[in-house]
Amino acid sequence: MMTAEQLKGSILQLALSGRLIPQDKTDESAQILLNRIREKKKVLIKAKVVPKEKKMDDVSEDEQLFDIPDNWVWTRIGELFQHNTGKALNGSNKEGTVLPYITTSNLYWNRFELDNLKEMPFADAEMEKCTATKGDLLVCEGGDYGRAAIWNYDFDIRIQNHVHKLRAYEELCTEYFYYLFNFLKSTGQIKGKGIAIQGLSSGALHNLVVPLPPLNEQYRIVEKLYEIIPVWEKYAAASTKLNTLNASFPEMMKKSILQEAVQGKLVPQDPNDEPASVLLEKIAEEKKRLIKEGKIKKDKKEKYIYRRENSWWEVRDSIEVCLDQELPFDIPGTWSWVHLSNICETIFDIDHKMPKAVDKDHGVLFLSAKDLIDDGTINYEHNVKYISHDDAERLSKKGKPRRGDILYSRIGACLGKARIIDRDVELIASYSCCTIRLIDQRLTNYLQMIMDGGFVLSQARDKTQSIGVPDLGMQMIKDFFIPIPPLEEQKRIYEKYESIYKQVDSLWK
Repeated sequence: MMTAEQLKGSILQLALSGRLIPQDKTDESAQILLNRIREKKKVLIKAKVVPKEKKMDDVSEDEQLFDIPDNWVWTRIGELFQHNTGKALNGSNKEGTVLPYITTSNLYWNRFELDNLKEMPFADAEMEKCTATKGDLLVCEGGDYGRAAIWNYDFDIRIQNHVHKLRAYEELCTEYFYYLFNFLKSTGQIKGKGIAIQGLSSGALHNLVVPLPPLNEQYRIVEKLYEIIPVWEKYAAASTKLNTLNASFPEMMKKSILQEAVQGKLVPQDPNDEPASVLLEKIAEEKKRLIKEGKIKKDKKEKYIYRRENSWWEVRDSIEVCLDQELPFDIPGTWSWVHLSNICETIFDIDHKMPKAVDKDHGVLFLSAKDLIDDGTINYEHNVKYISHDDAERLSKKGKPRRGDILYSRIGACLGKARIIDRDVELIASYSCCTIRLIDQRLTNYLQMIMDGGFVLSQARDKTQSIGVPDLGMQMIKDFFIPIPPLEEQKRIYEKYESIYKQVDSLWK
């Protein structure tokens, strides 16, 4: 069976050899594009914007990786891109403005990790050379040499000397060249040099042989790849999970069923059901009463969603914002969207400091995310931790979890698990969890179902706030969008969901 990498390589080779999409005879040929680039380059050299260089050798037949269409040309990266590396880290050079920079540890295929940027001084004379701006293609000189990503941020960034910055002399489709680097790296065409640590030198990059299509075709190739990428990603995911299918199938089916459930497609709507808006009005009134009586505190950052003219809106910083583009899908007319905090009496956590353990007979149960176990329950007894009563009181200033509350894992490998506390027991939940207490306990089963199924976690994709370890901030959790059906429909959804999931689980076992 073809591996995912082999499939990806085959698709990229088709694309980069002009066989993925049909040719358009009306396209301006790549030779005309290359001539225009060369003329532009001469102008820049004459103006001393770019340095003069030796004439590059023409691409020989032996260097050509495959056949290309007649209106394409083989050329070299140095013909197409002005390129250079950034500043070498030098502890003795302390002149200039101290600014953050990226190196190979921040540059990955098609993405950047910017949470751990380092800083060093850049003199005015170094600034232009060492600054990457939106649209530049950045390529690793060392480390995983050849690894590339496009800087698509609206702000500039400085680069260290182990990163190449490529900026086209004339308009090119930079995404095409990103995929080209991906292909050349995966097929071993980019070969590092060096005795101890291999790297892609400026000279090697300059002379790298590449196929150049007409400009319009570059864009069409990338557009087609965007269509195909999800296919090979699915293929890769399926290949990776093949050996663990027996274990993963119930969970996959659970998410699929949940997706139907949260969109109102799992059970039919009943026109006799009281609309969710009525339920939410009652919850809002109850919340106002609890605040007025001083039983809970008013959340000054809480936002409320309302419906007007067939759209969903909320007020942010005194400005009315339409949410239609932010909400993940449409819901039935009897349903309503809310933020999680709108239906909660409180959502709280504790501080980071880890208390010392004590023996069971002299302590309070201290649960963490690892105690939210995969069978859908909470581990209250096996290898659990206990802390002193003094520590428990110190950590419970925001509240203590109690029966009926939902513990939600907000950090680490257990991220996104939700479990209902189903017994009367004194306990404290560590920072790895937050406690969710609903105003109307009748919503508990439905809310636990959709939170544990990963629906809300999908809203936080790429927004976790810690370096290395995923961490959902409390405000992010409070702002989760929750689709609320009528109360009777919630019950039907939950019962149907549990019934189907149990059948799937029993059949697969």
